[in-house]
Amino acid sequence: MPKPIWTPLLALGLAACATAGPDYRPPEKSAATTAGAQGEFLSAQGEAFGNAELPDHWWQLYDDPKLDALIEQALAANTDLRVADANLTSAQAVLREAQAQRTISTAISGGVTLARPSGTGESLPGVVGYDLGLSAAYPLDLNGRIKRAIEASTADVETVMAARDYVRVSVAAATAKAYAQVCAANYSLGVNRRVVSLQRETLNATQRLFKGGRGTAFDVSRAQAAVDASEATLPAFEAQRQSALYLLATLLGRAPADYPRDVEACAVLPALHAPMPVGDGAALIRRRPDIRQAERGIAGDTARVGVATADLYPQVSIGGSLGLGGPIKSFATGSSFGLSLGPLLSWTFPNRPVVKARIAQADAQVQADLARFDGSVLEALRQTETALESYRRHSEQSAALDRARDSAGVSAGQAGKLFRFGRGDFLSLLDAQRSLAGAEASAAAARVQLVQDQIAIFLALGGGWS
Repeated sequence: MPKPIWTPLLALGLAACATAGPDYRPPEKSAATTAGAQGEFLSAQGEAFGNAELPDHWWQLYDDPKLDALIEQALAANTDLRVADANLTSAQAVLREAQAQRTISTAISGGVTLARPSGTGESLPGVVGYDLGLSAAYPLDLNGRIKRAIEASTADVETVMAARDYVRVSVAAATAKAYAQVCAANYSLGVNRRVVSLQRETLNATQRLFKGGRGTAFDVSRAQAAVDASEATLPAFEAQRQSALYLLATLLGRAPADYPRDVEACAVLPALHAPMPVGDGAALIRRRPDIRQAERGIAGDTARVGVATADLYPQVSIGGSLGLGGPIKSFATGSSFGLSLGPLLSWTFPNRPVVKARIAQADAQVQADLARFDGSVLEALRQTETALESYRRHSEQSAALDRARDSAGVSAGQAGKLFRFGRGDFLSLLDAQRSLAGAEASAAAARVQLVQDQIAIFLALGGGWS
């Protein structure tokens, strides 16, 4: 008795029962596994840094309830995060679609025909016929094509989750930075207003001396010019404050006009009360969402190599169908029933060069992913070292500028006393006050820069998600 035609094909399908393609393993030889990447940061030297790992909610290190509330609101309402959440929902739906390929698929068909077979001699309009059918198929997935597709979709979901976490990191840092900018603008505004107040006192004293015959109109005009020059700097800080408030509103998912009024008057810079916890390179690599995103990309594309490889072999499923068909006058009679059951095969054997080309494309994509992963690790380390070094050097600069400001304050006080007692000239007093104004502004700017540097470090370290 001759063998059914599907017997050798089924045997070939069973021969390919091993899951097609390579199993994913995290890259063992990569930039992330080197000693230089795993160790302590070169720039985290000094008492300002600690070896403890960065907490998830790093902004709580500032112990500022207003900042905590702003970031909580931003993480709940930010539009970029809403987009990221929608992307994650879409990826999860794609995963469910891939998982559904393992279930039984069904199809229902039906139709009615009106025909006059040739040579029958029957008169028009002909014979009314019908055809009803129900079919079902269950994929055996002998070569693991569906399994690899599910692995790829699962990795895609994790990739999108990592991308969403990176958005959270960025939103938290941007909110903290905008809040710090509001406080910094008011802080700088206060510093410069104190300078203006001091210069105005000098102007008033000069005017009194001029009226008493001890000064000149030139002294008065120079004192007025110094006041005017310092006052000219104030609108810029007010503009910076409003700009930061409008940015805060946007980050919170609000219109600019609905900016948070409760932080408008903040004039105290956020300050850390303990050494900054930075951990080491190994903790950074584990924490950074963009590195995890790159690693999950490798996993997903490795699984897609298996999806492409599976096309070298037949796709086998068990299927069956039940049908009714024939003239309408014999509807539901015994002769109208049909039944079939057996394996179903699908195979693109003549297109093997096409399949092999797709496998080569998938392999090349994995190699690109590996390079991208190494690049993500190296860039994360570079960003962190740069941020740490900048903060360390700016800390030294800020300390020096504080000393310069204190010295300028002493010098301005001495010049004022000498001038009032007639032992110093007015030009020396103006020079001393001009130096004090510059030193105050530079010291304030340095303190503001330190806060910006701290937030840049937190962003580089990848904190802000759980």
